[in-house]
Amino acid sequence: MNTYTIESFFENYKELIPSVIEKGRILRLGYNEENGTFTCQAAFDKLVPFESTVEFEMKMRAALGAGKFILQLKYTPDMLCAEYFPELCKFLKSRFPLVNGFFDNAEAVYENGIFTVDIKHGGEALLKKAGIETAFPALTMELFSVRADIRLTGVLETDMEEHQREQEEFLNSLPVPKIDPAQPEKKAAVTTNTASGASVDFRTANVDFTRFSLLCDDALVLMGAPISGNEQVMQMKDIPADYRGRVVVWGDIFGPVETKETKSGMLIAHLNFTDYTSSNSIKFIGSNKNFRNMKGLKRAVLEAMLEHLKAGKTILVAGEIEEDDFDHSINIKPDSIMVVKREKEKDTCEHKRVELHCHTNMSMMDALTPAGKLVERAYSWGHKALAITDHGVVQGYPDAGNTCIGIRKGGGDFKVLYGIESYEVNNDEKIFRGTDKRELTDEIICFDLETTGTNPNEDRIIEIGAVKLRDLEVVDKLDIFVNPERPIPEFISNLTHITDDMVKDGASEREALLKFKEFIGDDPVLVAHNSQFDTGFISACAKRQGIEIKYSSIDTVPMSQIMLPELEKHKLNYVAEHFGLGDFQHHRGCDDAEVLAGIFIRLAKMLMEQYPLILITVDMINSLLANENQVLAKPTYHQIIIVRNNTGLKNLYRLISDSNLKYFKRRPRIPKSELVRHREGLILGSACERGEVIQAYLEGRNYDEIKQIASFYDYLEIQPDGNNKFMLTTEKPPYDRIHTAEDIKDINRFIVKLGEDLGIPVCATGDVHFMDKTDAQFRSVIQASMGFPDADTQPPLYLKTTNQMLDELSYLGEEKAFEVVVTNTNNVADMVDPDLKAFPNGTYTPFIEGSVYQLQYICWKKCCSIYGDCDPETIEVPEGEDVDVSKYFEGHIPDLVFKRLKRELDSIIKHGFAVLYMISQKLVANSNENGYQVGSRGSVGSSFVASMSGISEVNPLVPHYVCLNCHHSEFITDGSVGSGFDLPPKNCPVCGENMHRDGHDIPFETFLGFDGDKAPDIDLNFSGDYQAKAHKYTEVLFGEDHVFKAGTIGMIQEKTAFGYVMKYLDERGKTVPKAEIERLKLGCCGIKRTTSQHPGGMVVIPSDYEVYDFTPVQHPAEKVDSDMVTTHFDFHSLHDTILKLDELGHDNPTMYKYLEMFTGRDILDCPMSDPAVYSLFTSPESLGVTEEDIMCQTGTLGIPEMGTPFVRQMLLDCQPKNFSDLLQISGLSHGTDVWLGNAQELIKNGTCDISNVIGTRDSIMTYLLYHGVEPKLSFKIMEITRKGKAPKLLTEEMKENMRQHDVPEWYIDSCLKIKYMFPKAHAAAYVTAAIRLCWFKVHEPLAFYATYFTVKGEDFDAEIALKGKYIVRSKIEEIKNKPKDEVSGKDSGVLEILMLVNEMLSRGYDFLPVNIKKSHATIYQIEDGKIRLPFCSLNGVGESAAISIYEKAQNGEFISIEEFQQQSGVSKSVIETLEKNGAFGDMPKSNQISLFG
Repeated sequence: MNTYTIESFFENYKELIPSVIEKGRILRLGYNEENGTFTCQAAFDKLVPFESTVEFEMKMRAALGAGKFILQLKYTPDMLCAEYFPELCKFLKSRFPLVNGFFDNAEAVYENGIFTVDIKHGGEALLKKAGIETAFPALTMELFSVRADIRLTGVLETDMEEHQREQEEFLNSLPVPKIDPAQPEKKAAVTTNTASGASVDFRTANVDFTRFSLLCDDALVLMGAPISGNEQVMQMKDIPADYRGRVVVWGDIFGPVETKETKSGMLIAHLNFTDYTSSNSIKFIGSNKNFRNMKGLKRAVLEAMLEHLKAGKTILVAGEIEEDDFDHSINIKPDSIMVVKREKEKDTCEHKRVELHCHTNMSMMDALTPAGKLVERAYSWGHKALAITDHGVVQGYPDAGNTCIGIRKGGGDFKVLYGIESYEVNNDEKIFRGTDKRELTDEIICFDLETTGTNPNEDRIIEIGAVKLRDLEVVDKLDIFVNPERPIPEFISNLTHITDDMVKDGASEREALLKFKEFIGDDPVLVAHNSQFDTGFISACAKRQGIEIKYSSIDTVPMSQIMLPELEKHKLNYVAEHFGLGDFQHHRGCDDAEVLAGIFIRLAKMLMEQYPLILITVDMINSLLANENQVLAKPTYHQIIIVRNNTGLKNLYRLISDSNLKYFKRRPRIPKSELVRHREGLILGSACERGEVIQAYLEGRNYDEIKQIASFYDYLEIQPDGNNKFMLTTEKPPYDRIHTAEDIKDINRFIVKLGEDLGIPVCATGDVHFMDKTDAQFRSVIQASMGFPDADTQPPLYLKTTNQMLDELSYLGEEKAFEVVVTNTNNVADMVDPDLKAFPNGTYTPFIEGSVYQLQYICWKKCCSIYGDCDPETIEVPEGEDVDVSKYFEGHIPDLVFKRLKRELDSIIKHGFAVLYMISQKLVANSNENGYQVGSRGSVGSSFVASMSGISEVNPLVPHYVCLNCHHSEFITDGSVGSGFDLPPKNCPVCGENMHRDGHDIPFETFLGFDGDKAPDIDLNFSGDYQAKAHKYTEVLFGEDHVFKAGTIGMIQEKTAFGYVMKYLDERGKTVPKAEIERLKLGCCGIKRTTSQHPGGMVVIPSDYEVYDFTPVQHPAEKVDSDMVTTHFDFHSLHDTILKLDELGHDNPTMYKYLEMFTGRDILDCPMSDPAVYSLFTSPESLGVTEEDIMCQTGTLGIPEMGTPFVRQMLLDCQPKNFSDLLQISGLSHGTDVWLGNAQELIKNGTCDISNVIGTRDSIMTYLLYHGVEPKLSFKIMEITRKGKAPKLLTEEMKENMRQHDVPEWYIDSCLKIKYMFPKAHAAAYVTAAIRLCWFKVHEPLAFYATYFTVKGEDFDAEIALKGKYIVRSKIEEIKNKPKDEVSGKDSGVLEILMLVNEMLSRGYDFLPVNIKKSHATIYQIEDGKIRLPFCSLNGVGESAAISIYEKAQNGEFISIEEFQQQSGVSKSVIETLEKNGAFGDMPKSNQISLFG
């Protein structure tokens, strides 16, 4: 490459070039089109004065008409000297004005990397504060590539005030940007309105920082004065950890900008920002107060600034690095902040590439960027498509697909190429050799040779017999005797019956070969029995005669061995006999060839019959006849699979499923045999250096073998050299053959030649693992966490522009580089169906015959049995899906009830949801039949149909009375009562019976949307003991192969990421700012770490589909020994496509079961309005104990949802009086920003009480409706508020509408604070359960405690419990007094149990010790007014051991402890525990009788 000097390159401008600059050797030239800046970097052998540099820059700028001309000087480190210090000062002053005149007449000495400068005019403090100790080394590094520090001596002090005045004069002297009169005048200020109503103006400024790719036209100045374009901007990584002083830095804000309000009204804000070399933070304090001598921000100004300081914004900051007095954190205290823009990287090539090899954050612990962001970047560059090819998984598809849909909705055109980088196992048989791809029915030659021996080089052919097949029928024959020009050995003559006389007039070897070549044609497929023998002779003969014969071959010996395993021998005559081909003259070429043709025809037809749907080509034989027995033992190769169409997508999902369920060993493997069987609709690429093609090249395999491997692919892949540079330092085979950079280039050159020889396109790909070059640091942290020794040596696996890829592969030549980078990648993308989606459109629900009729009939019948005026059995209803059952009950049910039920059923049936209700109904009914109640979750209780069909225990009608005897009913419709359970007792005015009270006033719209078209999400709480049976029953309903566990994907969370980062830094001895730790942490979050299963989610596939129509399946967490199969996609991705049933395990139904067992009382008969029960929520008095006795101010210990310290405090704050109040508390405790800082303050301030605050989402809608707000608007306000979107979406118009309907201001303010709200129906289900359990706690205490410890007693400690309440209380105090950070999860569990144990003992109930004959394995049994402890209550006795002990104790006959141990088989340590706790009573230790007493 030519080296230009400045003189030779700018020869047309010689007269402008100072002589000291002429000989500079140009290192780099650059031109920025957007701002017209020309940059020239040159190396000099002599030091150049500053003035000469400026002179040259100014002249060249004028001559070239450039916006700016910059000359960057480069010297060798040895040229740095003290004599050049005055010039360094000039350079420094030009970009760092604060240097001013402080270095005038200064004397400098340069020794050991330090300039010692004797200054004459003071200014040490100011220079240090301004950052001279950083700026000066940065300048020497820039010019001399060496860091030189500066030490100041001499006159060090000066007048600070004079300098500040000079600085102000300088800032005021900054040039005002000229405004072109043809252009509209730019705004001088930007007005910002804050949330508190203040209005703040910020000025704008134009400065030049294009050298950092920062665009500062109309930059917003948020603080201080504009930052001069001459300032020395530092890279954050160059700021020493102990540096305290002035810096100028730029960076992008990342993470949330945190704000906190102090009690005094000050606003504290904290943000982190990064220039991607490191990170720093800024802390702001804004106050409304005026303090003497205090320089600070007004709060209103800070609030306005924060409107512009958001994540993703780019800022330029000048200020002091200081240690914070309060928390000792290191922050930049800014004196100037400007919001600027950063030049975004663009793909400027006219014709764009397509990336065909791209990993997302779903490539487990390997790649970083979410698929959607990669799609957005590719689209923004003008690329028309992007392939998503994660390692062994396709979990990035939903994100990519959704982003693509968004692009298209916005009018853009983009296509996602759905793919995978699979782990292929080549399990091919060695039957076919070559690269031919003809069908079995095309022309094929069956041939046989007779020879003088077995050595193709020494022996000769004596006969050639050949048969030509088309459509598997014989169409031509050839038989040639060949003169071997040597005697035929006697053994051969006896074997073949060919004599010397028979061949003496035969064709010469050359003639015979030419005749054979003419017969077989160009590039034939040759079939032979033991083909390597026959083709070996043909090749040796052709070589001798100088005749080129190219062919592929099929060997019928291994073909027969695989397809006819019943044969003991597979010689030609044995196989012929098997097929009944008759007698023939064996070992004669003509006869053998004909028989071979018959054998091949039959074998080919067998293969075609085995795979009737596949168009079989000869190259597929090796795979179709392969077996999968050794797949787990063979090596894996990387391979790219891209989906062409829907058929291919289903095939890929099937392959991925099998790779996880059948062929998983360390990674999911796809056997080549399976791939060939399911190749339709798929495009195959050869992948990276871990692919089989490049591995074969590196291993030095012969070219024909590599060609056969490569011929399998639709395109071959090459990558930038940087991806393969690791080979230069790896001694592990096969990479030990790569020694130089040229060797790496040769890999790509070889693949290009291979593609040309085979006629297969070659595509350049990036093997993308992260989006931006700087993201490599995050991958280093991740890989270090996994123990990779080379984690810090990251290859450049970022997403590249077209020009970057063309530059990388320029050594292939301009034309070839364009072909592999642009042409071929686009051609592959064009092969893919543009409308392909990861899931089919629409919702696919399972089918239950008669579900519409069944749901109607069940609901109307139940409704009539409660509210109707007649026995529902007396109403005859015809059967049929089209029957409107409602009209047969009309007039028999109160109008309010009838209309609600009919409206819901009509909506449910219209939108096709009846089957979903019926599935839930059947599951609940099945659980009830097995003796277990089911609790509902979520908003399903908003549906009256759910209540009437038995799915939910929550009645959503308005509060009402109903007589269960005569069915008279009365409804409260004015909103004056929140729940029917709060109505006072009342006797029926018709028959005098005590009336049932019910109804919680929950609108149906909160479940299925205002128009009833939202797919229902029905969550059910089954007993934990019954959950597995519920799952099994789902399989019974729909078939085992149509029901799967809902899959989940576990990502790296912040806590784990923080651990990775700290370990990474610690191992490398690195100290970085806290902000940089935060950035590294956030960069490591959101990367797939594992997979799992939803705790109760079951996915149901409709019977007329296969699961592969929607998703692959796998074992959770890739555990091959798991009997559980989950969806491969996280279920949230499939939510709107297929049905998920939430069949969760819960303790409440289990507790109901035991309470019913202990008391014989039906849990559903529990009264819901018992005053003694309600008193427990504010006092333990109904339990007969004091607060001091039980160390608790409420009686709700052990009550789900009401027993935690947080909720107990809420109960005390709110003093609930009825069911409605408890509903509010349940809602408040589960919402976000509903209680803390919101309802809690309103109650404390006396603004309202618990019954009026916003507690649940539904209460917003009902509250607004009762205030007269229009229904649809009420629903909309509820939806906006419950999702936390009120600050943005609750418009002034909506607020005004609320005010016009007398909605108080505090209510509107409360809406604005809420981030998430709990459904009222869910709260009602929880509170109902709490009331039931409280009733038993008050009225059936022994049953309650026995149940509680049986179901939740895993942390029960029998030894402590038996020692009495004082020891128990002592243990409670011990745990409570532990420092918070020392309290383990086990401690918390023990404390919870001990609190209940103490409460029970304080109420006067006792425990009975474990007894070998009386204790149960796991159940705390009631005995003589006490509770007998089970075996599992003892520490060290697990559940399985407890069951063994119980079974042996109940059924066994034993007279000693020793005999019991032998019979039960439990461990010695368990027996010792039983002995220690007196479980054996006075039973002797052994059977031996002592004679001596």
